[in-house]
Amino acid sequence: MSGAAENLLSFQPGNSQAGGIESAIQKSRSHLLSLQHPDGHWEGELLVDATLCCDTIIFMHWSGRADADLQCKCANHIRKRQMEDGGWNIFIGGPSEINASVKAYFALKLAGDSPNALWMREARANILRLGGIPQMNTYGRLYLALLGQFPWEFVPTVPPEIFLLPKWFFFNIYEMSSWSRTIIAPLAILNHFKPTRTLPPSLHLHELYPAGLENTDLSLKKDPRFWAWRNFFLRCDEVLKLYNRFPFHPLRSRALRAAEAWMTSRMGEGSEGLSAIFPAMLNALMALRVLGYADDHPLMKKAWDDFTGLFVEDPEDFRIQPCLSPVWDTAITTIALGESGLGSKHPALLRAAKWLEQREVKFRGDWAVRMPGIEPSGWAFEHDNKYYPDTDDTMMVLMALRQVEPENEFARKALFDRALKWLMAFQCRDGGWAAFDKDVTASWLEHVPFADHNAILDPTCSDLTARVLELLGAIGHDPRAPEVRRALDMLRRTQEPDGSWYGRWGVNYIYGTWQALRGLAAIGTNMDAEWIRRGRDWLESCQNDDGGWGETCESYNFPALKGRGPSTASQTAWALMGLCACGDASRESIRNGVDWLVKTQNPDGSWSEDYTTGTGFPCVFYLKYDMYRNHFPLLALATYARMEGAA
Repeated sequence: MSGAAENLLSFQPGNSQAGGIESAIQKSRSHLLSLQHPDGHWEGELLVDATLCCDTIIFMHWSGRADADLQCKCANHIRKRQMEDGGWNIFIGGPSEINASVKAYFALKLAGDSPNALWMREARANILRLGGIPQMNTYGRLYLALLGQFPWEFVPTVPPEIFLLPKWFFFNIYEMSSWSRTIIAPLAILNHFKPTRTLPPSLHLHELYPAGLENTDLSLKKDPRFWAWRNFFLRCDEVLKLYNRFPFHPLRSRALRAAEAWMTSRMGEGSEGLSAIFPAMLNALMALRVLGYADDHPLMKKAWDDFTGLFVEDPEDFRIQPCLSPVWDTAITTIALGESGLGSKHPALLRAAKWLEQREVKFRGDWAVRMPGIEPSGWAFEHDNKYYPDTDDTMMVLMALRQVEPENEFARKALFDRALKWLMAFQCRDGGWAAFDKDVTASWLEHVPFADHNAILDPTCSDLTARVLELLGAIGHDPRAPEVRRALDMLRRTQEPDGSWYGRWGVNYIYGTWQALRGLAAIGTNMDAEWIRRGRDWLESCQNDDGGWGETCESYNFPALKGRGPSTASQTAWALMGLCACGDASRESIRNGVDWLVKTQNPDGSWSEDYTTGTGFPCVFYLKYDMYRNHFPLLALATYARMEGAA
């Protein structure tokens, strides 16, 4: 029997709270087990803003082949998400956002909604209040340019020639994040051909330019300082635009072939689409059309099938997911069930472990450019995405496998050792870990004109670094090892003055602080140290009066709002686990948080969560993981119960 199970069995209902916790754990386990797929995996839905349906309508009209049924579903989805002020937001409860609002208005207009309809007038007024089309980011401008609603001369150039630059050159595609590479590859092709669809005047967007298109300065804004990276790149953009006007481009054909080859090689077998994420997949569909691929070409058919695989055919509310999350969901759920005392030989956990083991990526993907001598391993987020395993999923899978009895102990050890070696090789120069690549941190690239999606780099993160420490602590790694000391130094450097940590992949400071404290405790750090107590005290300081915790995505834009928001199940669970990591389960904050989770649990063992707590690109794109509301509360309750049992 595992230590977790023994501690939970020793936690007998000695009072009403104990009895409530035991019941909550049992109900939560039963609910999660009922959601497991027959092959052993779990997969929750990823819910996002309306822009995915907007982009789909825009794509269909650009291609000239609008599917009436799909368009109707997408348009209904968009209308349902219009806010009272007429706009659209990018996270639940957030304010209207200009890119989402313009795309939604345009998509509904393309779908046949009259500009004089009440909801369209309200949308238009809101967009003009936000500054109109001139305030959109470069990717939004490019989509409008494809349909003739924005001048190409003011869209930043993405030259295909960047795919010819050698890997040793100071700037090449592998200096950018993995998601930027896959988004930019098809955009470079589109940027060359500029395949513009002419729309009838009735569908134009002149009304979304506050001063009129002819009277608006659409040029990219310069830095007021003369010597600035942004101004340097803007001058480069001017040179590239001048070069594009010349009739002779000696390297262009070769560059287009290189971009095409790079893109198509990552769309074939072992991939659920280019990078298996919506923006890259949609851009790839457009690039294939521009390159002349017929609809019945095998790659075009696969690209479309992969794309439609993101659709959620709910008759009440059709939705499109940005990607699929089976590995991530399965790993966390396995950990939660294992920590809650479900035996390590339980059939559900055995099936989950087998499913996870079968998805180890033994292919040299893009990561190998910076780590050529490392044996391939790791796990991706999705079912199939062999070019892009990531560190976070790999950490979670390894922690999940520790919860399950191996069917073949020798094979499990070999897998574990291989994946751990792969993971450790990702430690960056500053001692931290990033998501997909090593040392993709050249900050000057953030000033490239097409980098305003806030994701051109793959920076090291406190949350990922702390999760590595949690894994190392769980397997008994030497806490005095150089790699551990470097990671600890990184966490100390990145702690905020108030004691919190920024959360890159979850919202936000609650997520980062929980993971930092949990990782520090696992590796054996003195949790009574002053700097760690500041993290604990910060978590307690932002507990809501109802006993729970919450934080909105607005804290990425306005750090003063950190730790503030309506209580949610996932964020309450994170805060509880952070506090539990500091010891002393008798603290009032912990007991109140546990009470909140117990009281808010639904009769079927689930929890409800009405807010967005996952992060894609901070300030730009957010995710609501439907599984977060269920497996993290179970893990938190199990963590608390184990502490009480041990006491």
